[in-house]
Amino acid sequence: MPHATAIYNGKVIAETDTWENVEGNVYFPPDSVDQSVLTKTNTHTHCPWKGDASYYTIAVDGQEIKDSAWYYPEPFEKAKHIKDYVAFYKTKVEVKSD
Repeated sequence: MPHATAIYNGKVIAETDTWENVEGNVYFPPDSVDQSVLTKTNTHTHCPWKGDASYYTIAVDGQEIKDSAWYYPEPFEKAKHIKDYVAFYKTKVEVKSD
């Protein structure tokens, strides 16, 4: 069975058997992410086909990385399937999927 994980500072912060892959990024369902390590930031970016992304800072055991995860709270129609799903920067968080 397929499986995806996100690991930061040695801790699994997201884990699921169902996810969406968009533009090479694994988008984790909100209930598969450890919300206790995430803090919303004021950072926002715009994608012409997905909409406006919002960002999280991740903090695990005293280590923090700002704006290292993002999600689309109100995606455009073509991206409705990833509403509130969380993706991680692969250069900051170890993301594995099979």
